[in-house]
Amino acid sequence: MKHYGTQQLETDRLILRKFIEEDAAAMYKNWASDGEVTKYLTWPTHLNPEISQSVIKDWINLYSEENYYNWAIIWKENGNEPIGNISVVDRKENISMVSIGYCIGRTWWHKGITSEALKAVMDFLFDVVEVKRIEARHDPRNPNSGEVMKKCGMKYEGTLRSSDWNNQGICDVCYYALLKSER
Repeated sequence: MKHYGTQQLETDRLILRKFIEEDAAAMYKNWASDGEVTKYLTWPTHLNPEISQSVIKDWINLYSEENYYNWAIIWKENGNEPIGNISVVDRKENISMVSIGYCIGRTWWHKGITSEALKAVMDFLFDVVEVKRIEARHDPRNPNSGEVMKKCGMKYEGTLRSSDWNNQGICDVCYYALLKSER
């Protein structure tokens, strides 16, 4: 893989950019404080804006690493305020593989925004970073997340039973992936 760090990406409706400290209030308001958004995630709902501020500070510090990829999802209709995030949550350099995680605020569900963001990130990772495999996973009780993966061409690879933990406790996990050679 050829790492370039988090680069700004743009689609018809979205800007994907690095987080800045001023994004903390929007993060808290738009998704991190909403228990419905975080229901199937592996990090807890933020109980106060200071938690969002701390998380964003940690993310900003990681931007100095060339192999760190974490984008604020900006819906152009909404100005410059983030409505969610998408990031590489795991990577295996020896096989040129990355795993992607994402979430957006409930107000923006079912608008194709997450699929548009995931497609842009996948294109960047395949074409610029030269990743050979991109995977993502979801709790089967959250099928809409799997629909996002399917819309982006990812193929269902299977469900591992009681193999992970999220805010609902021990859970099954559905895996999807796309190989660069399958594009």
